[in-house]
Amino acid sequence: MKWFVVFLLAAFGIHGAAAAADWSTVSTPSPGPTQSIGFYSAGCLQGAQPLPLDAPGYEAIRISRNRYWGQPVMVDYIQTLANRMHAAGQAHLYIGDIGQPRGGPAPTGHASHQVGLDADIWFERQPGARRVPADRENPRLRSLVRADDTGIDDTVYTPAHVALLRTAAEMPNVDRIFVNKFIKQRICQTATGNRTWLNKLVVWLGHDEHFHVRLHCPPGNPQCQPQAAYYADDGCGEPLDLWFRAPPVSLPPPGAPQKPYRPKLPAACNAILSAP
Repeated sequence: MKWFVVFLLAAFGIHGAAAAADWSTVSTPSPGPTQSIGFYSAGCLQGAQPLPLDAPGYEAIRISRNRYWGQPVMVDYIQTLANRMHAAGQAHLYIGDIGQPRGGPAPTGHASHQVGLDADIWFERQPGARRVPADRENPRLRSLVRADDTGIDDTVYTPAHVALLRTAAEMPNVDRIFVNKFIKQRICQTATGNRTWLNKLVVWLGHDEHFHVRLHCPPGNPQCQPQAAYYADDGCGEPLDLWFRAPPVSLPPPGAPQKPYRPKLPAACNAILSAP
């Protein structure tokens, strides 16, 4: 069990966000061809591409964070997913954080999202009218889990959420999608037909208001470090039961001091940060 906990901590940085003011204060990408360097929670990004803030099927939110930068493969993934959901008659998507202009650790909110291959997509399926970019900091973002954390909130959860997750999971290049344990449990209990896509849904803390897409390292990115494999099957058995019986990790109590998560970045990231 100990190795599993260590793997999870390293993969997602449960100790808290890194002290990374330098990375968050750089407002533009570095020059050069796009390259993910390092691991999802300990790396950086050269030649980041911005996600357009508005496009058919989605709108970017919380724009003031300047975290809408990523690999071209991630930008394409989001736009393709949004187009597919729009064609299916769903409301437009709210797209949250991808990464900073040069990747790297963020001072708040994430330990991952460092190499342009992670993205947060919100579950809210009743977005209001599109807003101008300056007015997208606090949209309504409802949780799919009851406030007392005892199960799915069936006043919010609908088949549209399942269709969104299935479409997202079946697209190319997806390594995994982090979701709340109750969401994984409900889909395990109800999904019919071809269930192979359930393998992509990986349980993690939180992730009840949004899901977190992680893509594989793209070809031609030799310094990008892939993440270890997870489920051999659909993940609906022992790996899921563990989160209800004896969770491998848990959040610290409210107000408890948190040890800062300071990843050791690849040496190549020094040049990315200091580039003009």
